[in-house]
Amino acid sequence: MANSNLTNAKRAKNDEFYTQYHDIEKEIGAYLEFNPDVFRGKTVLLPCDDPEWSNFTKFFAQNFERFGLKKLTSTSYAENSKIYKTDYQPSLLETNDPQYDKDKAIENGKIFSLMHDKSGDGKIDVDDLEWHYMEGDGDFKSDEVRKLRDEADIIITNPPFSLFRDFLSWVAEADKQFLIIGNINAITYKEVFPLIKENKVWLGATGNGSDMVFSVPKGTEIDEKDRQKAARLGYVGDYTRLGNSCWFTNLDHGRRHQPLPLMSTADIIKFGTQKPFETYDNYDAIEVSFVKYIPSDFDGVMGVPISFLDKYSPEQFEIIGATESEGKGFSNGLWDEISSVSQALVKKERVYKRIFIKHKKEKQYENNLKN
Repeated sequence: MANSNLTNAKRAKNDEFYTQYHDIEKEIGAYLEFNPDVFRGKTVLLPCDDPEWSNFTKFFAQNFERFGLKKLTSTSYAENSKIYKTDYQPSLLETNDPQYDKDKAIENGKIFSLMHDKSGDGKIDVDDLEWHYMEGDGDFKSDEVRKLRDEADIIITNPPFSLFRDFLSWVAEADKQFLIIGNINAITYKEVFPLIKENKVWLGATGNGSDMVFSVPKGTEIDEKDRQKAARLGYVGDYTRLGNSCWFTNLDHGRRHQPLPLMSTADIIKFGTQKPFETYDNYDAIEVSFVKYIPSDFDGVMGVPISFLDKYSPEQFEIIGATESEGKGFSNGLWDEISSVSQALVKKERVYKRIFIKHKKEKQYENNLKN
């Protein structure tokens, strides 16, 4: 079941979830470890990121020189254009600037850019950010922000959860590298899964299958159990945890090339399931309820939980398809014109969302690892 805060955000369009600096640092570190030059000479765009609130802009601005960035750009969305209203107060950064305009402060988006040492202190960091009001409200779908997208090399942000599908499509149509946060259940969306199946999108290096804590605007309704969970993790006040959040990306990282250690069918039955694998009523595949029970010696199709993608290695497995996520009116579950599987059934009972996979042939697997 989707996390209640994500569901409420989608329903109420309350999408003001701010990523913690530590979570950004940990995730970005994995890409730098795999490729130290991943950001070198690149223009990075952070749409939906006001540095007065967003840690993404602060993080990349502080590491501008270390990463070797060419340019950093971030944009914010106008307060009056947001569906979910808060008690907005412009920051001192804005009100103390000669260009401050009380009407534009709530009607227009803002653009922040970083390219050179503005302050003259001999380094390029957050103190060198320059800003001005945008012509429009900063909507990522506007021509103004689309132009910034087309100029960028890499797009990184925590987009509004309710607009995740639209945002991913917006990024994908420009064929850009990206790193964004979303709900893990988005894996089976018709706009997302085909990209995963074609190895054009995969999960990030950290945060998958674990709680991520986000700050929220003061006055935001927070489920008490989520507030308490955030507090136990050391975040007290206007914070909530989102148990189903994860990173989606097409930036490579070493974790996705690590093969999953597996047991044989006999050992799984002996030490784990205590019974043979069941087959689906309506599809020629076996049901594997837990990723740790994927058999090493089964050559056919296997249905596995969506959490499998956290451990998916494209050199080890082939993704065949998935069950649909949203019922009637959706495309065929396997995203295949031939198949009519929309829900996996075992003994006439529906099984929760499943991804269908096969082992890659041994020789092909070995060759891929060598290459």
